[in-house]
Amino acid sequence: MEIDGGLDIKVETENGQAHSRISALRLRELVARIGGAGDRFLVVQRIPDLPDVFAQVWHEEGGDYRLEHRLSEAEFYGTDVDGVDRVADLLTAWARQADAGWDAGVDWEPVDLEPQEEVPELPDEVREKVEERVRVRLRCGYDDRKVLTEIAEEWLVDGDERPVSRAQAARLVDRLWLERVAEQTDWEGVTEPELLTRAFEALDASGITARENFACCRGCGLAEIGAEREDARGFVFFHEQVTEHAAEGHGLALHYGGFDGSAETTAAVGHEVLAALRGAGLSAGWDGNPDKAIDVVPLTWHRRLVG
Repeated sequence: MEIDGGLDIKVETENGQAHSRISALRLRELVARIGGAGDRFLVVQRIPDLPDVFAQVWHEEGGDYRLEHRLSEAEFYGTDVDGVDRVADLLTAWARQADAGWDAGVDWEPVDLEPQEEVPELPDEVREKVEERVRVRLRCGYDDRKVLTEIAEEWLVDGDERPVSRAQAARLVDRLWLERVAEQTDWEGVTEPELLTRAFEALDASGITARENFACCRGCGLAEIGAEREDARGFVFFHEQVTEHAAEGHGLALHYGGFDGSAETTAAVGHEVLAALRGAGLSAGWDGNPDKAIDVVPLTWHRRLVG
């Protein structure tokens, strides 16, 4: 699948870079780049991420490319490929999902998998509490499966008592993740959180540092936003608690200001933020008082998962 010319995938490379919804040309460039020390592989996942479904390439300069793809928990295949173009073509076909025979004409061999660990079921009272927390974070839509697994594992920790193991947390998260992925297939068109992202991207490009789901609370956000400044004249953000509030159907409160600390700059930034939100098609209200937040209401919080 492609959106606005980009493949509906996320690519992570050994050097720590991540690239989302890139073009087929950019994917080919990333494949051609790998091979040097510290940058020898890339992993490609779907958007939204699906458990146990991915493709990956390993390459060291002077050697063939090792291409592997996983279909499920039990199905994992690999092959050696000679040449960047062939690898890039196969990855692009895998990403597009349009051709059921994308992998035809390649000698795939099974990749050995470690024996699956037996994961005991959680007691109902534990499972229900952890599920409740994970569902809140899934509705927010910013966490990937790794972060959600950490949340699930740590949520009920009390001193040395750890009622949820890592494997139990991962199993629970994968199940709830797939439920949420199924839910979002019914969402049509561009959602309001996606309009919000467009507005924030435009603000960021215009010289106002704009951050979504930034920091845990207002105080921490105000303390940390300066590190994001670069050459910006002002900022706008909403924090994690506000995200949860919005996901529960209560709208979104945006905090903003000028980096020079003056009321005049803060008010000017507020007006720019308001204009960007309304220009993106969102309903936003503010009375012009630089001491008050900008409210985005009403707001249907359907933020699609990425992973």
